[in-house]
Amino acid sequence: MALGLRTRAVRVVTSWSPEERDAVLYAGSALFAVITAETSSIALYRQWGEFATVPYVAGAVCSALVARRARRRSAQAPSASGARSWHWTTPRLLIFLVVLLGATLVPLSLEVLWQSNSGGTTHVQPEVAVVEDSGARLARGQDPYLLVDGSGTKVKAPPGQPAYDVYNPYLPLMSVFGLAHSTRAPERLTDARVAFSLITIVVVIAALAMCRGPTSPRLLALQSMTVLPTAALPLATGGDDLPVAALLLLGLVLMQRRRPLAAGAVLGVAASMKITAWPLAALAVLAARDAEGRTGRRPRLALVGGMLAVMAPAVLPSALSNVPAFVDNVVRFPLGLAGIRSPAGSPLVGHAVVSLFPGLKHAFPLLVAGLGVLVLVYVLVRRTPRTPADLALILGWTMTVAILLAPATRMGYFLYPLDFFVWAWLLRGEEALMAPVPVAEEAEPPSAPRREPAPTRVALRSRRRWRRVGA
Repeated sequence: MALGLRTRAVRVVTSWSPEERDAVLYAGSALFAVITAETSSIALYRQWGEFATVPYVAGAVCSALVARRARRRSAQAPSASGARSWHWTTPRLLIFLVVLLGATLVPLSLEVLWQSNSGGTTHVQPEVAVVEDSGARLARGQDPYLLVDGSGTKVKAPPGQPAYDVYNPYLPLMSVFGLAHSTRAPERLTDARVAFSLITIVVVIAALAMCRGPTSPRLLALQSMTVLPTAALPLATGGDDLPVAALLLLGLVLMQRRRPLAAGAVLGVAASMKITAWPLAALAVLAARDAEGRTGRRPRLALVGGMLAVMAPAVLPSALSNVPAFVDNVVRFPLGLAGIRSPAGSPLVGHAVVSLFPGLKHAFPLLVAGLGVLVLVYVLVRRTPRTPADLALILGWTMTVAILLAPATRMGYFLYPLDFFVWAWLLRGEEALMAPVPVAEEAEPPSAPRREPAPTRVALRSRRRWRRVGA
């Protein structure tokens, strides 16, 4: 029965026209914006929901009207009904730009403007201030991890700031986004969210421009990284995960294009910014291929070499200069083991277990991590991912389970598995395009019947002798 429902659902979804699919996506986004505006405990999220509801509703209604008009045209001209195109049309492009402006760019611009005028944390998520502070320390040539000094004494939070703001859970390369904040440029231009958004859009466009497969998954990938709530909400409020996700997409596309060295360098940049990029960076060697499509030691070494060439100079100096501070900020604090409550505490399964049973605060993360590694190894042995599409699909499910069971996590982290599922569809179409076309072998001309060699004198004598014996 479940298989039948799934088959019906797939049949219904695949029967949608491009405009109908856009209408469903924008309608679902409008519902999400309304729920966020009414129920979120974070005022900044509620503000985004209020801004984004109207653009999403307008996008859904306009897309439905365009789809209805297209249906009527196809009914009047049945011969053209099968020539449905997934490419951009003028109405779809205009609707996309309106939703991009209303749900992403306008909320982002207003929050940045209000933050520059008022200060504080009302119009910005804490991660933006953390990145900007680490960028300022980097500009002065200081260590971005100053929580623990040589004697092991913890630095106290500045007056008026929550205690978790003194932690920097990001890897050193994330501080680059905060460098502009240390300059004398206008504060509304040096907000780290501006750099997050610009880099995300540029990298996503570069990645999708390299794709040559079906247009439909490319458009969905563009929407999920720019206008849907998976991108619009984070960019307007915090946004540090979006450039990491964009670099992961670019790395997967480069792997699909069989450029292991470039893919390794891109994944190394992402892995030097945030630990959420490490699962893909660690498993990418399983799907590395060279220009001829061959797997083996050479493409894997090229991939790993590209990653190490970036990560070694970006991470090791800061990590080795103060190991206790690095571990306390980057490892213990995200896992909820630093003794200070993290703002990343959405009421998911792992957070609920630790809240109900405080005695499991240290044992539960280790238990979950151990069981998760065992299950992942089993899956990798039974179904080893050989292509970037397989890798994206496995990582989508892996990160979904990890986010649900992590003690300190956020609902916003679900943008990673959702994007991985979309990218798996995108890369599957690229695989079909890049698969070698079998060449039909030419039929060999019929050969003349083979003649038996004439018997020699010795053979004739032998036959006569055996005939006599038989007689």
